[in-house]
Amino acid sequence: MRKVRATVEYDGTAYQGFQVQVNRPTIQGALEKALQSVTAESIRITSAGRTDAGVHARGQVVHFTTAWPHSLEVLERAWNALLPHDIAVRDLQQVSEDFHARFSASSREYRYTIYVGAVRSPLLARISHYHAEPLDVDAMSEAALALEGEHDFAAFGRAPWGDNTVRVVHRAQFQRQTEPLTGGELLFFDIEANAFLRRMVRLIVGTLLLVGKGTLSPAAFQEILLAGNLNHPIAAVVPAGLCLMRVNYNQR
Repeated sequence: MRKVRATVEYDGTAYQGFQVQVNRPTIQGALEKALQSVTAESIRITSAGRTDAGVHARGQVVHFTTAWPHSLEVLERAWNALLPHDIAVRDLQQVSEDFHARFSASSREYRYTIYVGAVRSPLLARISHYHAEPLDVDAMSEAALALEGEHDFAAFGRAPWGDNTVRVVHRAQFQRQTEPLTGGELLFFDIEANAFLRRMVRLIVGTLLLVGKGTLSPAAFQEILLAGNLNHPIAAVVPAGLCLMRVNYNQR
């Protein structure tokens, strides 16, 4: 038996989230079904985080234990051959017995993409949130700085386990890029933290959009954060714009 770590990339549009569910398409379900076909073993995989329905990943990490006697290179090719076109595994490594995809992670990095343009882009709709009017990105960037550091983020989500809503955000910043085909603008909100609450990034971005539209000041955004009350009238943005970019580990 050996423990294996794999990096997984997926387009989450057609799936009801990562975690396996009965009679519903999930990323974990597709991964385990293909892996069982290759190894003839009933294997349960463990992920670094359970992304919601419609959320994507470039760098999701999973681990599992297998008695597969062949090389990991052969396993990677065979596994990918049986996976749907919108899921791929790569970078398989054997890891020590004490490695855990979730508990060993030191931080996670998410990116939320906003497309700003006079006309919507159907192709970008799978991977972004559309906003027709220009946004004050400088004000949004100023507000996002309040997120950095250790805070109680109860205003922006619920704990996936237990009731601890304190998290440490290492980085929260915007990047902007011209979309060459449409002439619109892509805004990338990048946030790295030790862990995240349920819907935390989508609720943060929904609130930052109010700042960008001028209906909420950066100071008022900080007040919402410090108040720690989830019952404020902020709608979460669509899951399509959210992507788990990378999971970081201090050791393999």
